[in-house]
Amino acid sequence: MSLRINDTAPDFTAQTTHGQISFHNWIGDQWAVLFSHPKDFTPVCTTELGYMAKIEPEFTKRNTKLIGLSVDPVENHSKWVADIEETQGATVKYPMIGDTDLAVAKLYNMLPADEAGGSEGRTAATNATVRSVFIIGPDKKIKLMLTYPMTTGRNFDEILRVLDSMQLTAKHKVATPVNWKNGDDVIITTAVSNEDAEKTFPGYKTIKPYLRVTKQPT
Repeated sequence: MSLRINDTAPDFTAQTTHGQISFHNWIGDQWAVLFSHPKDFTPVCTTELGYMAKIEPEFTKRNTKLIGLSVDPVENHSKWVADIEETQGATVKYPMIGDTDLAVAKLYNMLPADEAGGSEGRTAATNATVRSVFIIGPDKKIKLMLTYPMTTGRNFDEILRVLDSMQLTAKHKVATPVNWKNGDDVIITTAVSNEDAEKTFPGYKTIKPYLRVTKQPT
């Protein structure tokens, strides 16, 4: 199944290191970051899971839950967590999905729907496309999708930056410019008339009729 931004995130029931979850119920009224891994005990993913464990409080501040996925069994995840703590100096507290039947990977279009078999005997190379990040909103809609090559560690600081932008622009009629960081000036959307902009964003600056800049709303 092909997925696009603003599609409803496919719901599923799966075993995790925190027990069985129903994904939409688990998200509740919060945001969620689902990030997948081609196999346990892989070097780049070990660093990623450790870093996410370190910065999980930043996601918590943003009313956002983290959940990892690997096609290996949950029992393997628990052993991998020990390695992550030893090598990365961080304890993984967020749940990790055991996708042994590849069901979630297929639901999220990370593997072909007709892919045969399960996790047994598969290698990281055969699961290379199971290396994506999805941000899902409280409305259960997909807000972001990113897929990385196996040899490139993901930039989860960027995921935080995008999350800040999406949460800000969901509340205010603004957009964020190139390389925006929390606290920088923002762009007033073209849906806002100049008259309304004067009321809502007093003192805004017009660079072009379609490009109006203002302080970040608080």
